[in-house]
Amino acid sequence: MGLLALGTPLSWDDSKKYNDFIRINGIKHLLSVFHNCSNRTNDPLLWGDEVEYMIVKFNYSDKTAKLDISNDNILNLLNDEKNYLNDCNERNIHFHPEYGRFMLEATPLSPYFNYNGDNYIEFNMIQRRILADNILKDLNADDVKTQSHKLVTITSFPRLGSKNFTTVDDSQLWNHKNNYSRSLFLPDEIINRHIRFPTLTANIRSRRGEKVAINIPMYQDLKTPKMDDTIDFNRNWFQNEDKEAEFASMEKFIYMDSMGFGMGCSCLQLTFQAPSLPMSRYLYDSLINLCPVMLSVSSAAPFFKGWLADQDVRWNVISGSTDDRAPYERNVPSLLKNSNQYGGIDPKEFENTKHLPKARYSTVDLFLGGNDFFNRSYNDTNVPLNDTILEQLLENDTYPMDYDMAKHFAHLFIRDPLVIFEENLTFDENKDFDVLQNHFENIQSTNWQTLRFKPPTDRFSTDSSSPGWRVEFRPLEVQLSDFENAAYSVFIYLLAESILKSSNKLNPYIQMSKVWENMDLAHKRDSTSTEKFHWKDSFEDSISTTSSLYSIDEIFHNKDNGIFNVYINPILIKKGFVESDWKELKYSEDKQRLYYYLKLISDRSSGKIPTTARYMRDFVLRHPDYKQDSKISELINYDLLMMCDRIASLDDSNGELSSYFGTELVDYLQNNKIVV
Repeated sequence: MGLLALGTPLSWDDSKKYNDFIRINGIKHLLSVFHNCSNRTNDPLLWGDEVEYMIVKFNYSDKTAKLDISNDNILNLLNDEKNYLNDCNERNIHFHPEYGRFMLEATPLSPYFNYNGDNYIEFNMIQRRILADNILKDLNADDVKTQSHKLVTITSFPRLGSKNFTTVDDSQLWNHKNNYSRSLFLPDEIINRHIRFPTLTANIRSRRGEKVAINIPMYQDLKTPKMDDTIDFNRNWFQNEDKEAEFASMEKFIYMDSMGFGMGCSCLQLTFQAPSLPMSRYLYDSLINLCPVMLSVSSAAPFFKGWLADQDVRWNVISGSTDDRAPYERNVPSLLKNSNQYGGIDPKEFENTKHLPKARYSTVDLFLGGNDFFNRSYNDTNVPLNDTILEQLLENDTYPMDYDMAKHFAHLFIRDPLVIFEENLTFDENKDFDVLQNHFENIQSTNWQTLRFKPPTDRFSTDSSSPGWRVEFRPLEVQLSDFENAAYSVFIYLLAESILKSSNKLNPYIQMSKVWENMDLAHKRDSTSTEKFHWKDSFEDSISTTSSLYSIDEIFHNKDNGIFNVYINPILIKKGFVESDWKELKYSEDKQRLYYYLKLISDRSSGKIPTTARYMRDFVLRHPDYKQDSKISELINYDLLMMCDRIASLDDSNGELSSYFGTELVDYLQNNKIVV
């Protein structure tokens, strides 16, 4: 979740005069990194995963499941040497804060090296969950008979923003004004206590000049109301913000108005270190069109704010929740007549301000190029640039970048820094290198795209002693079980290794406009089984970018251009795991679990088993308490979360696993549980 610096954060009004100062110094750091590290080569393929969890309190007598915002001190305990830090270190686990008080993020403490077909990734994930669950049990020892607190890996909490969705009674949460978000639905008490998070929330709203406005299509059933009837149109806490819902909400849409609705979602992310700068660029470009495809296959978010949605993923919700663009930049009128079309930006600056077609949380906008397959015509979309930064990157005495690399960063740096700490405004650039890096990361880490190109962290390190040129894969929705999250992680790893070892023999390019279209398609309900995506007809032609429309099943399983045959089988053969096909792994003594990881992805992409989103939507629609009104009651929410916990535990006491995983997978999992 970006940098968590200590210090005094500035409000938007106080910080905006330093925006160019942050940009200029951030670019100084970037150029120094390229100057010192551009020739760094032969770095090992180190990698890691990030899993985001929600802390849920189950009350078995009341049959409620609520987000726990009272036990956020668990992170301090996990990272404290006097408490559980040694346990984390011994288990190669590191816990991190996330946007919500009810959230935790966990990664391996040290990155993985390669992948040998074993079960260590899943083993590591299981340990994270068990360790945190045990601590929560200790913290709430008096409640164990009727209640429990557990980590749940669910992408969107079904009733986030509904009545009584947290462990703190609504009467205590809403007895004062929530000044940071000014949301009608989310109290500020859900936001992480670190000052960066509430400041980020307030500054996005202030820069925009309005609250964020997120409208997600509502699933239409027989008794679905015409409007989102959870909106309080009569609240009068804030003169402008409380009036916005009347104009921002839409018929047949779920209306949300706060950063927490997006940043309160959970995901699964992977980061891969490439051997060199050129190979990191090739890896980045090769993964671009895999992002919307993998978003579709991992879809796990069919509900928001107590409503069933007519889509299956979280992405556009987070995009809307972090959209700090003023009305002028979005090329739309302001919501209220007395609002400033320029938001929190000084009107005199707007002669240099451009219309921005997308929010800063979006799909990738530009290929990086730098290889023989690339042609600039592939970047065929409207991508505004910061012309001053572009010139600075192209013409300097430190490291003049090539145009395509410079264009990438000049595009990222159209955005303003969102949280500036006062203590970082005075420094010696010849000594305070960490401050310069913070200025770069201030903008780099708040461009949340489907991929993130990550330069080395230490600009003076020319060897593998510190992180090198990396690519972060960001679209995946988190899955219910550690088995699934390990399967998706290993699958993306194999894609990355296959790409890096293909020696630039595969041409990954299609037009960027088609990638954007694929991202829209990935949001559709049941996109995995009903939509057709742009996909390359051939990866072997050195100049062709021809593509056609393919189903997800075809994209994964076609003989000539399917993912399994283009990427997975070749890397498994190179690693000596199989002779010709991934299905041979089923009969391997030591790599059989890898077969079932791949089978999960294969069966989801072919439609043999449902996506997580499809399964959870069907659960709601079949529930006895469902009134055909698209609403998720507290009882439905409880039973749904209980089901999610059973699947996470691979508990088949209710006979759900076969319909979720398929019979063959369940038989294997029940007989091959990983012992921690």
